[in-house]
Amino acid sequence: MTKTKQLVYSAVFLILGVIIPQAFHFIPVGNTGSVLLPMHISVLLCGFFMGPWWGLIVGGLTPALSSLLTGMPPMQRLPFMVVELAVYGLIAGLCYRILKIKKPLIRIYLSLVIAMIVGRGVYALSLLVATKLLHLEMLGPIAAVNASIQGIPGIIIQLVLIPPIVYQGRKSGLFYGSEK
Repeated sequence: MTKTKQLVYSAVFLILGVIIPQAFHFIPVGNTGSVLLPMHISVLLCGFFMGPWWGLIVGGLTPALSSLLTGMPPMQRLPFMVVELAVYGLIAGLCYRILKIKKPLIRIYLSLVIAMIVGRGVYALSLLVATKLLHLEMLGPIAAVNASIQGIPGIIIQLVLIPPIVYQGRKSGLFYGSEK
């Protein structure tokens, strides 16, 4: 895939990362972003389809652009989400690339779960560092645990939606590093 196509596809994932959360806000449930984690979907897909470096870039830019254009995520959560989503995109792409598992769906699921665990771990670590540096009592690992519990519906959505999309997208030969 040419650099131009990689850039265009990555831009599409970035735009989806801004648009999809806005669509989720039409659901009449409070705090849908924190519960359903819609921004994570496009970033994880970018990592799988475009590779770890594009996943890292799109993961870092998506929450920043969304915050700038829509005010979501709010500024106090933005640095933590930038780090978390950048790690999601990087690790999803990296694991998918380096895991040598012959069964594609197992490889996808394992890469996804590893990306989710590492991303949330880095999120917790960034909260802990901010808590210590800024002497804030409201942040820390408890906030990461609470965010993980609150995000269980979104995690389930990701586990249900992302693997079949990645499997079919890879099988079609449409994306970078496809099996076709």
